[in-house]
Amino acid sequence: MRRLLAVTVAAVTAAGLLAGCGEDKNWAKNCATSADQVIECEPENRPQVSGVTGELLDGAAYDLASDAGKVVVVNFWGSWCPPCRAEADDLEKTYQATKAKEVAFIGVNNRDDRDSAVNFERGRVTYPSMFDPDAKLAIKFDPTQATTPGTLILDRQGRIAVAIRRATTLAELQPLVERVAAEDLPTATQKRTEGGA
Repeated sequence: MRRLLAVTVAAVTAAGLLAGCGEDKNWAKNCATSADQVIECEPENRPQVSGVTGELLDGAAYDLASDAGKVVVVNFWGSWCPPCRAEADDLEKTYQATKAKEVAFIGVNNRDDRDSAVNFERGRVTYPSMFDPDAKLAIKFDPTQATTPGTLILDRQGRIAVAIRRATTLAELQPLVERVAAEDLPTATQKRTEGGA
């Protein structure tokens, strides 16, 4: 009897949590969503992302807090995913074009094995990726609609400014990243930009 009660309580609790995710925690409903699956949020509607830590593909530790004050582009990918292959070159080109503007990139490799992921990245991208074989980190970044491939652009306050729910391209991603990066430039960067240095 006690076991049945515990199972019932757990089921009711889980149902309540899922209902909460569908309503109260669905930040995207307060943002503009285009027909092609791009969600853009005004600053007052951006959800905060924090407490994300994990292991990089090379075994080193990563903490999102280490990129505080930067715009962070988070790309969810897997070596098993053909659209991920198609977008990898455009992600790397966007990274190279924007990193001087205090922009960091981090990949999140999910539902993969480490060797396949490392081989996939070799020669494609130079920014690091976290290893997330069970797709648990994806939920920490975006609990409502994590997709693979998918890309989030976090503003300098660590909030989701843009979510792209499919593969992206250089022509689409770079202007979005640059727009978010221009919102609140750090003072030193602003002076370099204004001074032409």
